[in-house]
Amino acid sequence: MIRLTILLLFSSICCFAQDTDMFKPDSVRKSLEAVQIHGALHIDGVLNEPEWQLTKPSSRFIQVEPLQGTSPNFQTDVRVLYNKQFLYVGIFSKDSLGRNAIRATDFKRDFNVLQHDMVMLSFDGFNDQRNAMALATNAYGVQRDLLSFDDIYYDLDWDGLWKVRTTRTDSGWIAEMAIPWQTLRYPKIADSVQNWGFNIYRNRRLTNEVTAFSPYPRSFTSMRMDYAGLLKNLRPPPPKTNIRIQPYVITSYDKQKVDGIKTVSDTKLKVGGEIKWALSPNSVLDLTANTDFAQADADRQVNNTTLFSVFFPERRQFFLENASLFGIGVSQSVDESGGLMRIQPFFSRRIGLDDNGNQIPLEYGGRYVYRSSKRNYGAMLMRQKEVDASPGTNFLVARYSENFGKQNRIGTLVTVKNQPQGSNVVGSVDGFFRFGESHSVSTMVSVSNTSNTGKQGMSAYAQYYFISNKLKMWWTQSIVTKDYDPQMGFVSRTNVIGTAPGIFWWYRGKHLPFKKWLRAYEPSVFPEFYHQVGTGKLVERTWTVYPVWLNLQSGAYFGYSATPTYQFLTENFEPLGVKIAAGAYHFTRQKIYASTDPSRKLNLQTIYWWGSYFNGRLRSGDWTLQYAPSPHFSLSGRFNRNNFIRVGELNTTTKIDLYAVEGRFAINPRIQLIGFYQVNAENDSKNYNVRFSWEYQPLSYLYVVLNHREFQDLSSKTQTQDHAIMKISFLNQF
Repeated sequence: MIRLTILLLFSSICCFAQDTDMFKPDSVRKSLEAVQIHGALHIDGVLNEPEWQLTKPSSRFIQVEPLQGTSPNFQTDVRVLYNKQFLYVGIFSKDSLGRNAIRATDFKRDFNVLQHDMVMLSFDGFNDQRNAMALATNAYGVQRDLLSFDDIYYDLDWDGLWKVRTTRTDSGWIAEMAIPWQTLRYPKIADSVQNWGFNIYRNRRLTNEVTAFSPYPRSFTSMRMDYAGLLKNLRPPPPKTNIRIQPYVITSYDKQKVDGIKTVSDTKLKVGGEIKWALSPNSVLDLTANTDFAQADADRQVNNTTLFSVFFPERRQFFLENASLFGIGVSQSVDESGGLMRIQPFFSRRIGLDDNGNQIPLEYGGRYVYRSSKRNYGAMLMRQKEVDASPGTNFLVARYSENFGKQNRIGTLVTVKNQPQGSNVVGSVDGFFRFGESHSVSTMVSVSNTSNTGKQGMSAYAQYYFISNKLKMWWTQSIVTKDYDPQMGFVSRTNVIGTAPGIFWWYRGKHLPFKKWLRAYEPSVFPEFYHQVGTGKLVERTWTVYPVWLNLQSGAYFGYSATPTYQFLTENFEPLGVKIAAGAYHFTRQKIYASTDPSRKLNLQTIYWWGSYFNGRLRSGDWTLQYAPSPHFSLSGRFNRNNFIRVGELNTTTKIDLYAVEGRFAINPRIQLIGFYQVNAENDSKNYNVRFSWEYQPLSYLYVVLNHREFQDLSSKTQTQDHAIMKISFLNQF
């Protein structure tokens, strides 16, 4: 099997290494000239001030999708002005259908790019052709912003302080932005005139036509800054230390029951806050006291039928910012039907949350981050309060990486978890190396030491990655020893050696049928093999094959996969209460992925599995239906069912359902009411979360939150928690 995989991989290299659609960055970069003004603009999305006529619009954009390198069907004009306080950007996204062509399903900040018309600006203030600050808006002025590093690592939940307003007309839509110089990052140099790396792309969602100011291969993103153009003639004020202070006041009522008996009933008033201090254009210090995450989105329940723990994403804002600096590691599978090998030495959800996702109070903390074209380093220290059986705990994570060459780096990361009973220390060394536009190699070695048990362990991985417009390919080798224990991290399994190659083929050639509605045919195969470290015994083998994956011009898709599996259980396994004995099993799972156009007012996504499952059969379905008649109102319902048929020691036949309803109601992007309700038949639990938010001035919020959770704790007791919270925060930047 492995020899066949090697043959397939190298055959693919021979066939597709010469991809004529791939191209190197142009030696002459496209440019857009900014014009200095002395007055202030009124940001209303109209662009009727005479100052806008002082600058010439950008040159013609180039198509990235679907016909790379051709002229766009819909033009986009960009103009840039600035004064001593702001960089102003005006964008006119022309469209012959006007407002009738616009797609938008909600007013959620950091919106889903698959559901919206949008434009995104990428700024490389240091012109190092590696890093970018990206600011995006949809046609209704909803903001999305992030930080990108080598177009590989992203801080998706970074929120910058900037303003945008939009208007929709019969000839397209207009966005007008005002970006404070304090939000942007750029060097302090003797020359008063600066040229920045700059790109902007637009997605006309109705036809999925993606165009860009400076073209790049469609397998990359607009944040691949070596392909960016230039924003010229900028005379920004010298960067200076700027401070953002965000105090908050919160009042809450908490009630808790255990097996129906009230154990907690408490009202609290708490004051806290955060300080963000940009010490220089390269360095930021964050301080927090009485840290609170009342406004964070609540976790959704998941009915898990795999051998491994569910990886819930971080949702708390303080930990999301600059997460990419500390986020080293590997996820070895691209499909949840496979083994999903994940090695992550640092995972911030280990701080301030217990195993059930309940908050543990954080008393104070701080984070310092330095980033430049040559090196990046930072550290975070948090103090977790002693609560009941959870002792007071100190958490430290420190990171250093050195950039060299065009886009290469090596680095190290250390985590320390210190409690009265002992410490857990993890040290890691990692590297990333890019060879040309398409080839890269990443690697990591990590060791752990736990003082109170005396156990030491090790994990490591190496991954080769190739991407072009026709092919994506990887090969990952990993090892995790039995005693590797990153208590501030996440590892999906231990005592294994993993091998995971894979190939995706993107076909858009002349023989592709039905091109009016079909954009690409994308078959793929990605096997995974896992052996025990000590014995070399094969414990898992999966071959996931997608003979069919169709991407439609509308953004809809359809895919079918089959996954023959060998699984050797070293101990008993109990998914959703179904008992499966240890031993060797052969079974095959089949799956259908399907989605209608996610930007339509009514859209449906579904995943359906069927086939054998250990010694029986399992049919699983997940359906999500969304109705969004306007971006002011969105309602979605989700239904998940697992139907076990004669599975396990008792030949169990049972159905376990999970229902959820979620709604979003918005007056505008700044005033929203969001809620979800979930019922899980596994334990008859009912959970809901209702959150009202009002951004009464940029990044200053009023929140009212109602939260209800039911779950079974480790002692199989049913816990019920109710929280009512009101929080007000105020941001001042100076």
